[in-house]
Amino acid sequence: MKTPIFAQLGPTFVTQNFTLIFLLFFTLTLAVRLWLKIRHIRFVSAHRASLPAGFADTVTLPTHQKAADYTVDRSKAAVAGIFVDAGLLLALTLGGGLAGLHEFWMPRADGLLYGLAMIFSLMLISGLVDLPLSLYSQFVVEARHGFNRMTPGLFFADLVKQTLLGALIGAPVILAILWLMGAMGENWWLYVWLFWSAFNLLLMFVYPTWIAPLFNKFSPLEEGEMKSRVEALLVRCGFRSSGLFVMDGSKRSSHGNAYFTGFGNNKRIVFFDTLLTRLDPPEVEAVLAHELGHFRKKHVLKRMITMFAGSLAFLWLLGQLIDAPWFYAGLGVDAQNTALALILFFLVMPVFTFPLTPLMSWLSRRHEFEADAYAAEHAAADDLIHALVKLYRDNASTLTPDPLHSLFYDSHPPAAQRIAHLQLQGAAS
Repeated sequence: MKTPIFAQLGPTFVTQNFTLIFLLFFTLTLAVRLWLKIRHIRFVSAHRASLPAGFADTVTLPTHQKAADYTVDRSKAAVAGIFVDAGLLLALTLGGGLAGLHEFWMPRADGLLYGLAMIFSLMLISGLVDLPLSLYSQFVVEARHGFNRMTPGLFFADLVKQTLLGALIGAPVILAILWLMGAMGENWWLYVWLFWSAFNLLLMFVYPTWIAPLFNKFSPLEEGEMKSRVEALLVRCGFRSSGLFVMDGSKRSSHGNAYFTGFGNNKRIVFFDTLLTRLDPPEVEAVLAHELGHFRKKHVLKRMITMFAGSLAFLWLLGQLIDAPWFYAGLGVDAQNTALALILFFLVMPVFTFPLTPLMSWLSRRHEFEADAYAAEHAAADDLIHALVKLYRDNASTLTPDPLHSLFYDSHPPAAQRIAHLQLQGAAS
């Protein structure tokens, strides 16, 4: 076996140095995340008292203030989540949690079953730690602002379904990955990547037909002006779909949305029932034109390529670290095996990749502008503007996000920028 690249760093790159590097990135990431959230809370609160320019005729001051309060409450919950995530990461790594799980399972399971037990134990711990915040977000924050329609019974029914489905699908996938890591030699990462890519493509194909209906009811879009407009738009744009469906999103939330799902010939267009009750047929047509823009501009394909390229790079990097003792010991684990390598790598990688967040957000916002431009070519720009204003208003999306927080995190452009671009598109057409 060849010497891993990172092993060539020699004795100067000792375990203690890697621990310090990890703690440095951890501290900087934690500090920046908290700083951005606090900035966001203060900025939104400071602009709560007045409507931003350009929205006086479409949004009332009480509606703007409701959005500000909702954003602040969600951001405060996010701050708590940041601390919880950071505490769990330290507890599992340098705090000895993962080492303790290893000591527990090592005499009780071996081989692939040991790896499966370790990963499922970690998922269980993470889920239990996140559960109180999920309950608070759903039944306090969402309920306080009038968005929650989920009952505790439905919440836990969903949780049980997700757990069982995750175990049913996840167990064979994890076992396959662990087997490939142990059986395919020094280039195991390439075989794992091929398997993982194929699995994701398969999941995208079967999700609309087999998985989504386990959680929601999907009904064909009824005949009428809405369906006629949508079908005419699909013909104009040359888009083929396996169906137009309405999802009972109101069962869980009053938020509205629309999306594409599926892959290849199994693509579906799905509207939340809450969306159809708020928007007029021309506005729904404009929203769909925007979504079609993502398809026609190959944004979905570009995101898939980015995701697959990123996973290949990460798996290659793990291949370089898997035999490095300092990688394990530097993160608080004395043992060394494929399951521990996989767990440690995906636990700590978000700390090191956090600086890439604004780049990914910028790419996403660029795609949104391109999809808006496409929508303005195939539907009325004014209709999309009206639809967006309604959605901002009804979903209590703040019109005054902190610019730096938005630049760092937001996958969609701020409302004022987005509408200004659409107005230019409408004037040009």
